Amino acid sequence: MTAQFIMTATGERLVVLPEAEYAALLAIAEDAEDGEIVREFKRKLAAGEEELVPSAVVDRILNGENLVRVWREHRGLTVSALAQMAGIAQPYLSQIETGKREGTLQTMKKIADALKITLDDLV
Repeated sequence: MTAQFIMTATGERLVVLPEAEYAALLAIAEDAEDGEIVREFKRKLAAGEEELVPSAVVDRILNGENLVRVWREHRGLTVSALAQMAGIAQPYLSQIETGKREGTLQTMKKIADALKITLDDLV
């Protein structure tokens, strides 16, 4: 490494590096940060705090399908079963899934809890 040290007028010591070396140091730091993110995800996955979602589910979400329906079907639940688990009426859940009604924040929280996902996953 070809570092040069400079003292400022206020006594602060600075290091000057060639740009390529600076870029390499940044890349190393970013790789370390990425590695920590991956380790944390793996820890959460092993603890059951995270899950892997199939690409087909992600594609449906990205295509704008109703999030409640996508997650319900991913969990293998019927409308009736999810409504019962969430403590809401089945027709109301059907209306949420078809977009005829919007669920209240409280209702969406119940649905998210029943699906074992966060509220952020539904809104």
